[in-house]
Amino acid sequence: MRIYFLGLFLLLYIFSHSTEKFIPGFKKSLSDSVVHKKNENYILHVKKATSPIKIDGLISEPDWETAEKAKDFRLVLPVDTGFAKSPSEVVMTYDDKAFYLGITFFDTIPGKRIMESFRRDFMFGNNDNVLVFFDTFLDQTNGFSFGASASGAKWDGTQSDGGMVNTNWDCKWDSKTVQYPDRWVTEMKIPFRSIRFKSGTDRWYANFSRLDLKTNEKSSWAPVPRQFPTASLAYTGVLQWEQPLPKSKMMFSFIPYLFGSVSRDFESKVNTSARYKKDFGFDMKLGITTSMNLDLTYNPNFSQAEVDQQVTNIDRFELFFPEKRQFFLENSDLFSNYGFASVTPFFSRRIGLDAPVLAGARLSGKLGNNWRIGLLDMQSERIGPSLDSLSRNFLVASIQRKLFSRSNIGMIIVNKEYMNESGAQKFNRVFGLDYNLASRNNKWKGKLFYHHSFSPENPGRQQAQGSMLSFSSRRLLLSFAQTNIGKNYKAETGYVPRAGIGINQYNPIASLLWIPNKRIVSHGIRFESNYYFNSDFKQLDHLATLSYQFEFKDKSTFATGIRDSYIRLNHDFDPTHLGKSFLKMGTEYSTNQGFAQYQSDIRKMFNFGTTFTKGGFYNGKINVVDARMTFRYQPYLNLSFNFSYNDIRLPAPFEFTNFWLLGPKLDLTLSDKVFFSTFVQYNEQIENMNVNMRFQWRYQPVSDLFIVYTGNYFTGDWSPRNRALVVKLSYWFN
Repeated sequence: MRIYFLGLFLLLYIFSHSTEKFIPGFKKSLSDSVVHKKNENYILHVKKATSPIKIDGLISEPDWETAEKAKDFRLVLPVDTGFAKSPSEVVMTYDDKAFYLGITFFDTIPGKRIMESFRRDFMFGNNDNVLVFFDTFLDQTNGFSFGASASGAKWDGTQSDGGMVNTNWDCKWDSKTVQYPDRWVTEMKIPFRSIRFKSGTDRWYANFSRLDLKTNEKSSWAPVPRQFPTASLAYTGVLQWEQPLPKSKMMFSFIPYLFGSVSRDFESKVNTSARYKKDFGFDMKLGITTSMNLDLTYNPNFSQAEVDQQVTNIDRFELFFPEKRQFFLENSDLFSNYGFASVTPFFSRRIGLDAPVLAGARLSGKLGNNWRIGLLDMQSERIGPSLDSLSRNFLVASIQRKLFSRSNIGMIIVNKEYMNESGAQKFNRVFGLDYNLASRNNKWKGKLFYHHSFSPENPGRQQAQGSMLSFSSRRLLLSFAQTNIGKNYKAETGYVPRAGIGINQYNPIASLLWIPNKRIVSHGIRFESNYYFNSDFKQLDHLATLSYQFEFKDKSTFATGIRDSYIRLNHDFDPTHLGKSFLKMGTEYSTNQGFAQYQSDIRKMFNFGTTFTKGGFYNGKINVVDARMTFRYQPYLNLSFNFSYNDIRLPAPFEFTNFWLLGPKLDLTLSDKVFFSTFVQYNEQIENMNVNMRFQWRYQPVSDLFIVYTGNYFTGDWSPRNRALVVKLSYWFN
């Protein structure tokens, strides 16, 4: 294992080092390297404004007339050669408090523009839209994204890992969109205090992206290869500010909230009467510098967060649901990107999962050009007399050092401490070290990590180790990953679905694509597999998928393939999760399944997607139909209907089982300030129907009134299990 680790580290180092081009005259060291970048000749000079800019969607001020234009957008999709059919223009200016964008998108095809709704953080592929990406620290790894759809809906998010965008993050900014017969125009005003950047710099990296669904084209100002998203920070152009940006000032935001609720638990054996609660709390943001932010919270309440979409659970391992709570999102990659998705030492949804959070603090940001730090401390309340119900403290510390142009090395410490008055020691700690490779052209990516846990009740084999290397070109994708998890590795604040087993995992992926650019835009073959072995390298499981995929010019897609699986159970397991019958530990199952999936043209007012799966399931058979239908009356109404049908046929003592999961959802957006949604989820597997109704009035920027109703009901007689009505009012003071 040591030889393997040394060899892999040297290989990743060579790939990192060989893709960097050092400017002559500079010392070639880890700390002082200066590198060329892709698209460095795409430069937009940004002049300082001489008069106020009014955000009215008109682009009529004198400063817009003299501003340099970013135009001649290059195609990214369906092919990445040539220019877009419909012209696009972007102009920028700035003053001491904010920077401004004026964006004009011309139409060459008459007719309605595609716009889903007014809802913030719209779905990218379902709207004509503009997205802008800013790499404010010139690291080609982290940044900020802003955007607008043709309806005027806003988009904002933080970028990490070279371009991944987390749109759950919100900040204070302003925009206005106006439509004309031959074009649509957006103006944006983004305060410098709303984002993080290096004080006194005169240069950022940036790109501007347009999705034009009428021509079925995605384009960008600085060219991006079609295999990468336009959010890829490796392919940004350069923003050259006329004068250095303003020096950092103390930035302060205070966000108090008032909260009231009434709830009733009809299943309670103690008290079924209505319970009333009223409370208050606050979030606070303190910009220590323009690149370092301190977040504080007291008595946080996350009742307004959207509910998770349920799934029928026929898996043996814990399901993963993403973090949506605002407090945890800025610079979240500093905490959550360690390890792999299947073995990470920190998963923020563990905090507050089973006990209310009392208070917390979070410091994150940049130190100089090459260092990033993150420090988080959260305290939960005690909920009962047992040891597992004790108050807990969660402490996470992360530090990351940039290497070469886009790679980095990071270290994390996660400590979960039980606050036990009796003096008995109970804790769980994880130490981790990760090296992340990203080549200058983004074609090579890799990771190498080693994590170790510390728990008083779990001696020995407490390590987790993994590595990955991938290559992505216009047509070819090759990737290989391996993971080793010790039997006693325990990350209570992380996500490790196969904990306590002791596994070696191998994950090869390969795909090859053809791009004819006719009626079929692209088609290709893909192989993906996961192989699991125990510590003695005896096989536990494998799942191998071979598929062929088509993308058509009308935006519809089709894929079909087969899955081959093998499972050897390491404990008794009920695939139906009904708890009536079980498959025995140690039994083995080899099965094959075929599947086909289709997604219709998403530009249509009515569109649908469906997946059909049929084949073996343990020692029986399974048929699965998953589907989603959507109708929109743009931009006001979206009506969708999700359903999943699982027909499970296992031999005796199991009974033939049919599970329906139905999820109609109504999304009404009356303006960019007033939203109402109703999401009903009927889950036959757990005999529950959930109703979530959510009203939001954004009466000031990032200041909201929420009214949320949640009810759970038994299926069959539809009698209530529990109900709750929540009212929350927040205001953002700058």
